[in-house]
Amino acid sequence: LRSIVTVKASEVVRTVLRRRWKILVPVGLAGAGLLALLAIGVFGVHTLFFDRVADDAPPVFASGAAAASVATVAEGDFIDRSHPGEGRAVVLTDGTSERFLRFEDFRTDNGPDLNVYLTTGPADGDSGSFDDDFIDLGDLRGNVGPQNYAIPEGVDLDRYDTVVVWCVRFGSAFTAADLAPVGAEAG
Repeated sequence: LRSIVTVKASEVVRTVLRRRWKILVPVGLAGAGLLALLAIGVFGVHTLFFDRVADDAPPVFASGAAAASVATVAEGDFIDRSHPGEGRAVVLTDGTSERFLRFEDFRTDNGPDLNVYLTTGPADGDSGSFDDDFIDLGDLRGNVGPQNYAIPEGVDLDRYDTVVVWCVRFGSAFTAADLAPVGAEAG
């Protein structure tokens, strides 16, 4: 009896496919297209297949300070979080209130909706705390290469002492770096 039911079921499936292929093929193609649209548009899968390369020159200060008078006041190395990260984050100043965050030898995975945050939690801490108290410095310019971000005047780097590359869409830290004061300029 089981073999008869199996044979009958397979005959029914073949008959439906034979008669309805003109409907099933377009519906199947539309479904595959919808899945591709979701994968690209919502989840940003396409970003896994290429790098966005930044190549910012060292920042130019409003004071016109020569490169020799620009000081590094804090720095730290990127560590892996939910994605690999490498390179160095440095805070540069010309002695005025103007400061820049610069990424050097930077590399991480590409992803959708990545931003650069200054946060209060440690780089190796709970990632849930990164978006609790933060300063958003803007969109990540590239997942590879040197880049600069202006630090708004009045930001306390003793408090906001961690840099995080944050995926806004998925609430995930890609990579992070603790900023430690450097030399006599720090404080």
